[in-house]
Amino acid sequence: MLEIRDLDVYYRNVQAIYGVSLDVQEKELLVVLGANGAGKSTLLKTISGVNTAARGTIRFQGESVMGISPSAIVKKGICHCPEGRKVFPKMTVMKNLLLGAYTRKDRNGVRDDLQRVMGLFPILKERENQLAGSLSGGEQQMLAIARALMGQPKLLLMDEPSIGLGPILVSRVGQYIERLNIEGLTILLVEQNARMALTIGHRCYVFERGRVSLQGNAKELLAKTEVVGAYLGN
Repeated sequence: MLEIRDLDVYYRNVQAIYGVSLDVQEKELLVVLGANGAGKSTLLKTISGVNTAARGTIRFQGESVMGISPSAIVKKGICHCPEGRKVFPKMTVMKNLLLGAYTRKDRNGVRDDLQRVMGLFPILKERENQLAGSLSGGEQQMLAIARALMGQPKLLLMDEPSIGLGPILVSRVGQYIERLNIEGLTILLVEQNARMALTIGHRCYVFERGRVSLQGNAKELLAKTEVVGAYLGN
């Protein structure tokens, strides 16, 4: 579904990604792990068109998505759930969700998807007229995921969905992500919580200083405690 080859990305004069190549298969839950500053978030921002690559190719379902706008990339079916949730705090839960569907024209479909995401996250139904900024951290993360789902993604990019959450909520968010994937959604999950991500993921790439330092089957990597300790810190 997604094919990245020889990707170089810079922030001004500082190189953040060095020659990265990776693939995401349809209906896969692919995990990208690494420490802060390893280039994980930069990768997602480049896929979604927020950053511009200096070199390399990004192809989605066989077509290049290099050089097109973020909104055009959303229309193609790539939606980005950003790090730190980034909900609109002074808008209601409902308005946040509707903003997730801003590229869509199918009103009936939007209505149906509102019911679907509120079924997945029932607390959002209870809070639909509440300001997003008044929600707890866990509830804001659910809203951010639901907002991304309102764009009808074929590929969902998720950046650190467990960040700032306690162990119980981390486990719950992991269960939600796994459920979405089981239902058929392709997910590229960037995480620092190695144990949660490797437990639910299929394959994994480990980033180190902007490069892929390790890749393999997620469950096999999880079983190698020396790998987890050396590369992932969990």
